[in-house]
Amino acid sequence: MGELLNIVTPLHKRTARDYVGRMTDDKVHCMAIAKQYGRDYWDGDRRYGYGGYRYDGRWGVVAEALIERYRLRPDAAILDVGCGKGFLLHELKLRLPQARIAGFDISDYGLANAKEEVRPFVFHHDAGQAYPFADAEFDLVISLGTLHNLGLPGLKTALREMARVGRHAYMMTEAYRNDAELFNLQCWALTCATFLRPEEWVWLFQQFGYDGDYEFIYFE
Repeated sequence: MGELLNIVTPLHKRTARDYVGRMTDDKVHCMAIAKQYGRDYWDGDRRYGYGGYRYDGRWGVVAEALIERYRLRPDAAILDVGCGKGFLLHELKLRLPQARIAGFDISDYGLANAKEEVRPFVFHHDAGQAYPFADAEFDLVISLGTLHNLGLPGLKTALREMARVGRHAYMMTEAYRNDAELFNLQCWALTCATFLRPEEWVWLFQQFGYDGDYEFIYFE
């Protein structure tokens, strides 16, 4: 079993959120728009998602932490499951110019608007379907804020595939520790399909054969 990490949480805590405001803002409609993963989700009004997901360099510290944690070589092979606009892959490539990077996402809009430097290395694919890669093809497989959007059948496939194609793996997902955090998560989440406590996630990892590292972000 992998280890619990603290890599993305500092970034997550920098953002202020109006939980009740989102819940009372025609949330069912906003969820339907967000789940299309189109322009509205990435670059539209905040009520539909990110509210303008533009590159600002914030993922640099995450890239550095991953390189250090997994002792990634200059020519490492790295896969990002649910890569979105490829910002993290971009930061990894900046620091490891010889690295082989790859990423996939379900959002055609996100991929089309990915950082130009990484656009040749990303493609459309559902994280809950078998991955078109060989066993242990990558030194590191990562997935940040994606897997909680899958139902249990897709989640089972994703976790098993991450463990299969990567020598090391790290995933970050939303979770809750108490009723207040569950309420906030349910208010805020637009695309989340699986709401679990940390111990329930760990139980799923064991059941589904995922032995990589993990991190939980909370809505406090």
